[in-house]
Amino acid sequence: MSFLIITSQKDPKPWVEALKEKAPDLDLEVYPDVRDPKKVKFALSWKHPHGAFRDYPNLKVIASMGAGIDHIICDKEIPQHIRITRLVDEQLTKDMSVFVLSLVLEHLRNLAEHHCSKEWNPTAYLRPEEVQVGIMGMGVLGVGVAEKLIQNKFNVTGWSRTNKEILGVTKYHGDDQLKDFLKDSRVLVNLLPLTSETRNILNKHLFEKLPKEAYVINVARGEHLVEDDLLEMINNGHLSGAALDVFRQEPLPEGHPFWNNKKIRISPHIASTTHVESVIPQILKNFRLMQEGKNLENEVSREKEY
Repeated sequence: MSFLIITSQKDPKPWVEALKEKAPDLDLEVYPDVRDPKKVKFALSWKHPHGAFRDYPNLKVIASMGAGIDHIICDKEIPQHIRITRLVDEQLTKDMSVFVLSLVLEHLRNLAEHHCSKEWNPTAYLRPEEVQVGIMGMGVLGVGVAEKLIQNKFNVTGWSRTNKEILGVTKYHGDDQLKDFLKDSRVLVNLLPLTSETRNILNKHLFEKLPKEAYVINVARGEHLVEDDLLEMINNGHLSGAALDVFRQEPLPEGHPFWNNKKIRISPHIASTTHVESVIPQILKNFRLMQEGKNLENEVSREKEY
């Protein structure tokens, strides 16, 4: 029984070293140099080449190297019996929470605007208690961000597909309550999983339901956002701007219009980065659980896509 690492966009070396340190007897393979594909039962993956898993007839589990699993489930050639897991890591949640808080505070205090204008022109600013932040997606990361914002005196609302009770958060769920959630969200934070239902959800129709001069933060996936709609709504003054950490094409192309829009803040997908050493124990635990025929931790629903 072997353990496969397969990725097209991450350096596998740190993962190999960490796995060997924690499990020196692990029969470890790194794609594409696999001695016997029939022995592979467990795969650790990030943005694998589509169709690659067809070569492993006895594969049972695919574990994501990050919190997202859309890069796995978008490969329709993966058999339905193969189980998929995601990472849930306290440090990922902390990093995301601090990052979003920083973006919201930067917006409230106009810090980048003062620098970019190159003018000595003090402007009015808002205080946290005057601002309602709406979070789309109340999973582990969304709840962590909500807690951090509440600690800093923000009014926080949350929206998700299903009803969830979260202390200190005014909660909305389902399509019927989306309009009420949006109408008072001065800052909108997207932390939804990327699914067939949420793809392109950040569009003109949604933006129109936000209050005038609302601010949009996308730290989930680039495919959530209809880019032309965002530019239109910023240029016509309905949105005051946006902070974007994720994009449809990464790295963001040099000639992309986002680079030249002073109301859009760009960061290179750095909101929350997996720390290899901290997540290896949960990956190895799931490997053992698979060997023992037991339920896996943080297994995702193929039907729900998260």
